[in-house]
Amino acid sequence: MSTLSENRRTVILVTNDGMGKSDPELQHILAAKYFQMLLEDGKLPAAICFYADGVKLACEGSPVLEPLRALGEKGVFLIVCSTCLNFLGLTNHLRVGMMGGMGDIIEAQWRADKVITL
Repeated sequence: MSTLSENRRTVILVTNDGMGKSDPELQHILAAKYFQMLLEDGKLPAAICFYADGVKLACEGSPVLEPLRALGEKGVFLIVCSTCLNFLGLTNHLRVGMMGGMGDIIEAQWRADKVITL
């Protein structure tokens, strides 16, 4: 089992509106389970970065808002791409995390020892 300090050097990149390439409902079920298990297992990354369609998971109507909110409350930085939000017309629908630029995402990646892309 890894320690908190080891987990804290990890950054997760979320690029899809869910996990995998499947039925959208299944993608959301898998994402919800993933984020909930991170919470339950105490495997807290330093940051979760959302870009492309991944920003939809941080917006109004997302089925994973509660686990993401809980991760944020535990100190996980939730960075949501402002360019993507603007392009998709979701800027006013952001519900968790902070709107950041590509520079913020790059900075999180470079500080990480491990980057996981969902």
